[in-house]
Amino acid sequence: MAKRTPFYDLHVKANAKIVDFAGWDMPLHYGSQLQEHHEVRQHAGLFDVSHMGVVDLHGQDATDYLRRLLANNVDRLVLGKALYTCMLNEEGGVIDDLIVYKVSDNQYRIVINAGTREKDLAWMRMQAEAFEINLVERLDLAMLAIQGPEIREKLSSLFPADQAETLRQLKPFHFITFNDWFIARTGYTGEDGYEMIFPAHEADTIWQACLAAGIALCGLGARDTLRLEAGLNLYGSDMDESVTPLESNLAWTVVFDPKERQFIGRQALEKQSEQGIKRRLVGLVLEGPGVIRNHQKVMIEGDGEGEVTSGGYSPTLEKSIALARVPADIGTHCLVEIRHKHIAAQVIKPPFVRNGKKVF
Repeated sequence: MAKRTPFYDLHVKANAKIVDFAGWDMPLHYGSQLQEHHEVRQHAGLFDVSHMGVVDLHGQDATDYLRRLLANNVDRLVLGKALYTCMLNEEGGVIDDLIVYKVSDNQYRIVINAGTREKDLAWMRMQAEAFEINLVERLDLAMLAIQGPEIREKLSSLFPADQAETLRQLKPFHFITFNDWFIARTGYTGEDGYEMIFPAHEADTIWQACLAAGIALCGLGARDTLRLEAGLNLYGSDMDESVTPLESNLAWTVVFDPKERQFIGRQALEKQSEQGIKRRLVGLVLEGPGVIRNHQKVMIEGDGEGEVTSGGYSPTLEKSIALARVPADIGTHCLVEIRHKHIAAQVIKPPFVRNGKKVF
């Protein structure tokens, strides 16, 4: 039987199309995926992301543990700040991408992907054996993302005036806590917004407050087209344990200094850097008819082939776009095989859209 978030009955009541996602019954859309996409780009949207894993880490070795576990360096964090990073295996392959938040010197919160939740926890616990730490999966919490250019002005409808003003002043990739609430200015859409973690028993109350504030319900379909336009990787499509961050447009999340920090996968990444990256992740913008789909072949004249990792239609640009893993020295154009036809595409560095506007 599929798992369900605390919002499941509310999704059903809102006439959501429910689909299986990583073993969870989740809303694909509430009637129009296209409309939901535009709501987030132009106004404000609400996503149930309670299927993601929330893990609290605490103990005297918490920081040392994360220095070893993660490719990005948690020493960059100050209290109240968030860090995006990959968690790697010894070969440098991506076990998962995640966000870690520094709550105190000995306490962190980690948010992991739904599809890798059990695998992540098993790996994290195995790596924890040499450290004085405690990992707690917070099954008592719910999580919502509110995203879009109008979201900051709608905060006054959701929170008391002083809290709303504090949230409006919060910097990107920072967080604050209100009693049992944990609110970060992060998201997965390319728009401004917040991700809110709170006790599951408050799910109905905050859901109704968001609807009353005019925040539109949005499902997984819009979440995927939004993140693709923003050039954000999807685990299992654009990266997995068979590729490294250096091949996945995530070299910026790998910190090699200081040299004495021996994070898991470091030696493999250093070797790959020395030998030169053979393939990389790029953006594609289709210049002819059709829609690019996952796993379609990408052809580079005189330079081999690549593969689409995420493809689809961009509602904002009104054309097809994709992420593709291709030979590292690809030029500015290529061909994509769509229904046995070779269609020209422009090669760009993601993102495609930022703050609702074309950026390439």
